[in-house]
Amino acid sequence: MGHAASPDIVILGSRRKAKLEAIVRRASSPQALALRARIVLLAHRGLSNPAIAARLGCHVHTVRTWRHRFARHGVPGLCDRPRSGRPELYGPDVRLRIAVTATSVPPEGESAWTHGLIAGQLADTGVSASQVGRILAGLELRPHRIRGWLNRADDPAFWDAAAAVCDLYLRPPPGTMVICIDEKTGIQVKSRKHPGQPMRRGRHGRREFEYIRHGVVSIVAALDVATGQVVTEPIGRNNSVTFIGFLHRLDQCTAPHLDIHLIMDNGSSHTSRATRAWIAARPRIKVTYTPKHASWLDMAELWFSVLTRRLLTRGEFTSRAELADKITGFTIRHNRTAHPWTWTYDARADHAAYIARHARIGLATITGPTTAQALPEAA
Repeated sequence: MGHAASPDIVILGSRRKAKLEAIVRRASSPQALALRARIVLLAHRGLSNPAIAARLGCHVHTVRTWRHRFARHGVPGLCDRPRSGRPELYGPDVRLRIAVTATSVPPEGESAWTHGLIAGQLADTGVSASQVGRILAGLELRPHRIRGWLNRADDPAFWDAAAAVCDLYLRPPPGTMVICIDEKTGIQVKSRKHPGQPMRRGRHGRREFEYIRHGVVSIVAALDVATGQVVTEPIGRNNSVTFIGFLHRLDQCTAPHLDIHLIMDNGSSHTSRATRAWIAARPRIKVTYTPKHASWLDMAELWFSVLTRRLLTRGEFTSRAELADKITGFTIRHNRTAHPWTWTYDARADHAAYIARHARIGLATITGPTTAQALPEAA
């Protein structure tokens, strides 16, 4: 005797079929979900509900239920519906008190709230530290985490100074050598207490945790923007005398028919009275200072990043002289294949985007969401 055809016809497109087959293949799929996906795939092949039940070893009512659920809701219908679970032990009032406590100033002698501190503060509720952690996780509150940020008001002088630096990179003046200068101070000279182990197949290389300090080394570097080549020099002290001596050697090594335009930050040795007087006495040397909190505009920082990644981070140095020599050798090798960095950041364009973005935010605050949503179309 034949079976009546199911009223829930299953026809799968290529994307739905691929998604269901992926659920079946995936080892991490819950077995209940994989069974439901198999039911739908067999229904797509035209098998009746009893035939599917017999093949998969389940009850025909199970097949009928999930076939019907898929026909009405698609792939999401194969997941379990939300269940009420047991009644909440801690209601909205307790959750609100936990949120308020976690976002308030910690007690005297503490710098941050912990789950235990919050539970102790709310001892009258009987909430445990672990339950505080679960409630805070559900509210996406993490009192143990913090992220730094810079509160800087929109200062036209900042954007003007940043634009002046970017203009030198993007549109360098003819007949001028643009040079970025910066110092890297306090480079630790360290060697490991025991030799490391090389990597093997399936295992990372290993390095001894303990190390021996041998002092520190400081260097000053000058990067030629047009070529990407770098000049470095170890320095004993980071003061005006040392810096002026370095500038003097740069001046002597630069062709006399070229002007020199220096880009550097506002370090004390760069802005001292002696340094300014020395520069003022040499008309072919001009200086553009990076604005405050924007030393990243100095291309010399790119060179220091390369030096740190490729030499300093995993290097072994037993003396200050050895580290200074290796930095010099690394610089010479770098200059053999050096090429200019491609600078793409434009402070003027960024400032215009900043003004437009904050204008939209301000208009949305004043006029409400309807006008704010219509603003891009009006623009």
